Formats: sequence, structure tokens, C-alpha cells
Amino acid sequence: MLDTTPLTAAVDRFADRLRAAPQSRLQRGAAAEGLALARELAVRAQRLQAPGQEPRIMPDAGVFVVADQVAVAGHDLAEALRTAPPASTSSDVDEAVRLVAEAAARALG
Repeated sequence: MLDTTPLTAAVDRFADRLRAAPQSRLQRGAAAEGLALARELAVRAQRLQAPGQEPRIMPDAGVFVVADQVAVAGHDLAEALRTAPPASTSSDVDEAVRLVAEAAARALG
């Protein structure tokens, strides 16, 4: 079974930082960055869970919900990677962790 702990830790850390961010910072782009990340993570999870089906796009539920969207999408991807066929590797986890780190840097500096 693939260890996805680094991904869930990175996702939880970013989600916590978004929850603690002031509304003004969220409105200046942090929420948009978080939503873009949540959408990407959700699409990756859906491709693993339902190959061949068109992924659904996560809706924009507002700046105060984006931290939860990041957390849910990240944990969904971690579970999909953990239970996926052996084709999923630690490099898939590493790539997702990199995406989270880059989004966090753009969103919150």
C-alpha cells in the first residue's frame, strides 16, 4: 500500500493556513489559488477512481469554503492513490505534494 502521509500532511497544512487567513487575503487571490488546487486534486482523484469518465469540476463555493475544498480533494486523492492499482507510485504522491507546496507559496507566500 502506498504511503500518502506526505500528501495529507501538506494538504492539511495548506488548508489550515487558508482557514487562518484574513478575508482580505483570501479575496486578493489566496482563495482562487486554493480553489484551483482543489479542482486539480479532485480531477486527479476522479481519473484514478473512474478512468474513462469525464471528471466533474469542483464548484466555486466561496472564499470561506475553499480550505475545506482543498482538504476534501487532497484526502480524496490520497485515498485514490492508496487504493489504486500498483501503477500508482510514490512519484505520484511526490507530484501532488509539489502541487500543494507551489499553490501554498503562490497563495500565502
